[in-house]
Amino acid sequence: MAERIIRVAEPGQLADSVNVWGDVGSAGRYLIPRNTSLPELISYAFGPRTISDDQTRLDWSKLRVEVSVSEYSQETGMEEVRTFRYRFNEPLPDGMRNFELKNNQVVALQVKRRPSFVDYVRVVAPVLSSIATGFLIIERLR
Repeated sequence: MAERIIRVAEPGQLADSVNVWGDVGSAGRYLIPRNTSLPELISYAFGPRTISDDQTRLDWSKLRVEVSVSEYSQETGMEEVRTFRYRFNEPLPDGMRNFELKNNQVVALQVKRRPSFVDYVRVVAPVLSSIATGFLIIERLR
């Protein structure tokens, strides 16, 4: 969740308060100038955080970003969510560049990537090892 409160708006300037959660460089509650766009807010939060694993080589074309903006509607009593999905090597989706943020919205970013061969090996290898160990133990006990 949010780690801190960040003031981007200047004192005396009309501002909105927006929460930024998820895979960003700096999650927190942001006090931003009115009419701030969604890409501007993401840049204030130091952009999408990429997966930093020394053992995995990243193919930037396979990384996807999902941005969800939610707000509670007093009229309907329901949470309304708008979601934008894009890849790092593609332009921003329609409507995201000019999407204006409002007070008390929550912006959540999630960076996703396709699993690589190494990821599958990391899941399958322990299972196979456990099964083989179980067979060896049963054989020894006979």
